[in-house]
Amino acid sequence: MIPAPKTWPQPDGAPVSCREKLKTLAENHAELAQIMQDAFEDAVLMGVDEAAMRAILTEMVGGLSSPKTRAA
Repeated sequence: MIPAPKTWPQPDGAPVSCREKLKTLAENHAELAQIMQDAFEDAVLMGVDEAAMRAILTEMVGGLSSPKTRAA
């Protein structure tokens, strides 16, 4: 499993320091890492090419919409 980042940078480059935010970020990271690993393994075991599945997951991340632009 990929470890969580040591710091979570804010737009100005300063690290997030609020303990509750850091806790939430760490929990989200662990949950997402496990879900992605499970989905990747399922796909590969069902015959999907590993490189293709990595590209699909990368495309999904690239397609995420920002809540900053949606809230307008």
